[in-house]
Amino acid sequence: MKSEVLLTGLAFGESPRWYDGKLWFSDFYRHGIFTVDLAGEEELILEVPTQPSGLGWLPTGDLVFVSMLDRSLKRISSDGQVHPYADLSEIATGPCNDMVVSSDGTAYVGNFGFDEGEDYARASLAIVYPDGRVVAGPSGFDFPNGTVIDPTGRRLIVAESYGSRLTAFDIEKDGSLTARREFADLGKRVPDGICLDAQGAVWVADPVNGTCFRVLEGGEVTDVVELELNCFACMLGGPDRRTLFVVTAPTSKANGLAARLDGRIETVQEEVPGAGRP
Repeated sequence: MKSEVLLTGLAFGESPRWYDGKLWFSDFYRHGIFTVDLAGEEELILEVPTQPSGLGWLPTGDLVFVSMLDRSLKRISSDGQVHPYADLSEIATGPCNDMVVSSDGTAYVGNFGFDEGEDYARASLAIVYPDGRVVAGPSGFDFPNGTVIDPTGRRLIVAESYGSRLTAFDIEKDGSLTARREFADLGKRVPDGICLDAQGAVWVADPVNGTCFRVLEGGEVTDVVELELNCFACMLGGPDRRTLFVVTAPTSKANGLAARLDGRIETVQEEVPGAGRP
C-alpha cells in the first residue's frame, strides 16, 4: 500500500482525530491544535505554548486537550475560551502525552514516566472522571502511548512504546480498568499512536521502522504501509472512516524540527472502516 500526502509543513504532528468533518491534530513544536480538511486546507484552532498532545471531546461537545509540559488537561468551551480541567501532576511522573475520552466523558491519560535527562521509569495512567475527580489508574507501563476504546465501551487498549506491545483492559462500570492482559506482542516493531477498526484490529504507527501496520489480537500483522518518514500516529477517518491518516516526521526530537517543518499527514484508503474511540 502506498500513501498520498495530504499536508506538509508540520513540525511534529500527534494525536490525529476525525471530528466534525475534519482531521484534528496537535503539533508539538508549532505549539498548536490544528485541523485539516480533505482538500488539504489547514486551520489553526488554538495556540498552546505548553505543548499540546492528546485530544478528545466531552459529551457537551467541548474539546479537552493534554497540555504536556504542565501535566494537565484543559478544556475549550463553545465560546472558544480555554479553562483548566484537570491537574495530573501528582500522577504523571513525566510529560503527559496521549489520551482517549470515553463516551461518558471519562479520560484516560498517559505520560512518559520520566523527564528528559532522567533515568528511565515506568508510568501510571491517570483517570479523569466527568465530575472532575482525578485518580491513578494501572501502573507499571513501559511508556504508555496511543490508547483506544472499543465500540462497546467496555475494553481499552494502550500501546506501550518501550515494551513493544499492546495491552488490553476491561473498563468497569465505574470507569476503572481491570483484567490486564496482553493484546499483542509486537516483537521488533514499536507502537506509538493507534486506532481501531470495525473488525477489532489495531492500526499501529511505528516511529522506528517507518511503517504503519495492522495487527490482530494475538500479534498477527495483516497489513503494512511503508513510509518515507517515521510514523508517529494514525487515525481512520473521512466520511466513511475508511481513510487511514498517518502522521509522519523524520524524528520526534525537538532540535531543529520547528525550523525545518518536514512533518506530514499522509493518507491511505482502507477496506475496513474505523470503529470505537477516538
